Amino acid sequence: MKEFRLRRIFAADQRTVIVALDHAGFMGPLPGLDKPGKLLTMLSECGADAVLTTIGIARAFSKNFGRLGLILRVDGGSTVRSPRNGTIEQLFSVKDAVRLGADAVVCMGMIGFPEEPSSLKNLASLSAEAAEWNMPVMAEMLVKTEDQQPGVEDVHFAIRIGLELGADIIKTHYVGPIEKYQAALQECYRPIVVLGGLRGEEDELLVSVYEALQAGAAGVAIGRNIWQHPNPGSICRALAALVHGGANVAQAIKELET
Repeated sequence: MKEFRLRRIFAADQRTVIVALDHAGFMGPLPGLDKPGKLLTMLSECGADAVLTTIGIARAFSKNFGRLGLILRVDGGSTVRSPRNGTIEQLFSVKDAVRLGADAVVCMGMIGFPEEPSSLKNLASLSAEAAEWNMPVMAEMLVKTEDQQPGVEDVHFAIRIGLELGADIIKTHYVGPIEKYQAALQECYRPIVVLGGLRGEEDELLVSVYEALQAGAAGVAIGRNIWQHPNPGSICRALAALVHGGANVAQAIKELET
């Protein structure tokens, strides 16, 4: 049942720390993703609940997942070196995910991008296919605006589109202020997890995550800000302290010192 799979992603408190490891499928070799097996073992020991990754990593490093839930990336179709963009396709089926023992599948929803029509079509098709297998669907809802700075209204719009196309979990931006983001999430009837974005300062990341949780987010889905951190284990533990331990930012920062 779908609920059993969701329990392998969300802890008993209905929150989750998801680590995104799917970047190399689009960006190629990246510092921090050079030893996936070692990284997966460490994440399992440092408070992560699940990983969002590619079919290649899932197949090659299944023994390293430990207790981690598996969210499988099923869409794509180009790389950062492609001379053309504007479309994105579903590359793998829900049946492929079931064979791997995945707990959820994920695809993009790219609002305001050239890829918007194809990504939303993929999301709708994936939602229909996943329903036949009781497989949860995560929609990674990104927003592009003219000034490159999406506001709460933009993120709210993207979330609602993803929900209406059948997503069980939404991965998206956190945009302050807290009060406006909270008001937006109150209208959203599925869990929202916030992404980490580009590699940045750890204090800013922790503040952003803390505010998102206060606004009602159910957790995080963060990649580079974990596995490109000088101490990935410590930042993972700090995020887990925020998400599951009820820590404030100052308490989470102390985890970085251990």
